[in-house]
Amino acid sequence: MTTTKSSTLDPAAVGKRAAEILDQMQAHPLWERFTTSSMKYSPCWATYTGMPAISRFDLDRDGQPLLVEAMRSLALKAAVYDLTGGDEQASELLLPLPVDDMVHAVLAQHTVMSHIERDLGVLFPHDTALEDFAYFRGCDTDAYYAAAGWGEQPLRYWLDTAEVDKRIAHLNELYGSVGITAGGRSHDIDFDTMFAAPAA
Repeated sequence: MTTTKSSTLDPAAVGKRAAEILDQMQAHPLWERFTTSSMKYSPCWATYTGMPAISRFDLDRDGQPLLVEAMRSLALKAAVYDLTGGDEQASELLLPLPVDDMVHAVLAQHTVMSHIERDLGVLFPHDTALEDFAYFRGCDTDAYYAAAGWGEQPLRYWLDTAEVDKRIAHLNELYGSVGITAGGRSHDIDFDTMFAAPAA
């Protein structure tokens, strides 16, 4: 995906709509359940490549701030989707990989998210096939974020793709040293023999 489609939108309009959506979400009766359930099973959504690109990453410390950024990102995406009349490609905004990881964790709360979408009359678009992991500082996403009035993006999480790629390359070297390859998608650790009972 490129940013050309979404760049025709007025950042002020997107920011205003996104801020409205996030405010409505936070006022929804299921908001507390949603945030609690998103954080409850954090060991299930840790990855090898997105969140670990954060310097001195600690899920206990970084989980809540990442949740905030994921919700803001989803509000921005929903605003673009709304303002473009349902253009999925335009609403698949460029996001930094650590934030995108958390978006996936949030969307796993399917039941609660579905109720919130229905009650607010919004859709939180997400299609992995349309994602482009090419986030860079100063892109349309940043302009929309600023226009929403949420202040400065925490640069600890809003890492541009070049920096993330550099960090992941280093992580992959470290993972490889213990037999974990392909960004955590394969390994050569033979648990069958490692934990096999000794022959009698």
